Amino acid sequence: MTAKEEHTLVVKGLHASVGGKEILRGVDLTLRSGELAAMMGPNGSGKSTLAYALMGHPKYTVTSGQVWLDGRDLLSMTVDQRARAGLFLGFQYPVEVSGLSLSKFLWTAYTQTHPTPEVDTDEFQARLDRNLGYLGLDASFLKRPLNEGFSGGEKKRTEVLQMATLQPRFAILDEPDSGLDIDAVRSVGETVNRLRGPEIGMLVVTHYLRILKYLKPDKVYVMVDGVVAMEGEQELAEQLESKGYDWVKEAVGGPRTPLPPSG
Repeated sequence: MTAKEEHTLVVKGLHASVGGKEILRGVDLTLRSGELAAMMGPNGSGKSTLAYALMGHPKYTVTSGQVWLDGRDLLSMTVDQRARAGLFLGFQYPVEVSGLSLSKFLWTAYTQTHPTPEVDTDEFQARLDRNLGYLGLDASFLKRPLNEGFSGGEKKRTEVLQMATLQPRFAILDEPDSGLDIDAVRSVGETVNRLRGPEIGMLVVTHYLRILKYLKPDKVYVMVDGVVAMEGEQELAEQLESKGYDWVKEAVGGPRTPLPPSG
């Protein structure tokens, strides 16, 4: 049996600014296929800036640093090239698009990111139906304009549905739990967990432990003031939930700090 090919997303010394203000001040991290990592941190720490800078949003200017996706220079790629290379971003605030049905959007996005002579439409539809069920979305959503009239929870579930449909190599989910009630958080968390596998790496940006109880991340990164100040495992997320972020801030400016003893 042939071993599965490992994919890597490597970020080194990444600096980025928004409107001339530096937000990222030297981010380092590595994500591998098969891993699910959480990125936590207080408001304004740079978590979402990292997500959008990696995807190539024009509002976010990378001023220095390097990013490689499977050894390829991600920063030299256009947004659509990054998507075709296997990078996906689930938005914190999904936009509404009138006149474009969800089904048409998903089909177009899939065929653009998976250019093959023949696409198995039956397999595509079966996967779509299966993931709709996981997320508790009715099939009628496929006929509706993208996100138009959707509740906040429905929009977040639709973002996860996109990820499940496109099957990227790396998925960044920017606060998929924000604005959701307990049931919706469980639905989104359990669906993301079902999508874990050896061929996809995930980075979930969140403030809270609640979604991580379903995901059980392999790594937890803590971002403070534009750098990754600390990294650990699930226990670190639990400490952040109980203690907040003030005790982490003293780690900024030095090397990554290992997980301290609990207690």
